[in-house]
Amino acid sequence: MDFDQLKQAQGSMWGSGPFEEVEATLADMHNTIVASIGAQPGGAWLDVGCGTGGVAGRAAKAGAKVSGVDLALALIETARKRAEAAGLDIDYQVGDAENLPFEDGAFTAVSSSVGAMFAPRQQVVADELARVCAPGGKLAFSAWRPEGGIDEFFRFMQQYQPPPPEGVGNPLEWGRKETVRMLLGNSFDLEFEELDSPLVIESGEAFWDLMSRAFGPTKMLAESMDDEARAEFREAFIEFTERERDGDVIRQSRPYLLIKGTRR
Repeated sequence: MDFDQLKQAQGSMWGSGPFEEVEATLADMHNTIVASIGAQPGGAWLDVGCGTGGVAGRAAKAGAKVSGVDLALALIETARKRAEAAGLDIDYQVGDAENLPFEDGAFTAVSSSVGAMFAPRQQVVADELARVCAPGGKLAFSAWRPEGGIDEFFRFMQQYQPPPPEGVGNPLEWGRKETVRMLLGNSFDLEFEELDSPLVIESGEAFWDLMSRAFGPTKMLAESMDDEARAEFREAFIEFTERERDGDVIRQSRPYLLIKGTRR
């Protein structure tokens, strides 16, 4: 599978469920990203890997002139419907973080909320973020850190998934400061914050229901299995999640790195 085929498959995968339900669990992260840049009325803002519009909608409500790009047509269609229902004028496009369909320096604010980190060629993405960001413009990029709940979840899922194609970057590398400095440090003055976006849900079974229905990677993986394998996967998934029980709820730590940059 070449990278173009991989990205086509990724677009189908991420768009296979109602991702807005998962996005709702990231509201605190989205608020932090928008606040870290500070939307300027009329300022040109690009959200890369925009999903169903969690960051883009907030930036538009704050007065920015927002564009959003995502590989998944289904997610873009949902984002457009949500923007229309909220009375927001947002330019949503299907597009590739490795080949953004915008001119050099077109935006004074560029963001990505655990989205662009999944593109296969990390330096290509970093170069594109720098290319479309105007001198003096602001960057806010969140990435899961290679520790804690998300790292453990990825490792659990890898037991059931085929290995990625050769040459695909590990998304969690974006959660390492030293990696980000190599990727973006020549173009941006960088600052970092280590934050957490905890997930609280009533049970492992409730988490399975959410992820197997609304989170594309888990949904498509489960659907690719026969009945016996899917039942075993479900049982293991619930057991894995229940390890994070805290009294009456599951409380999963989701540590992330907030990358803040100013374009040189």
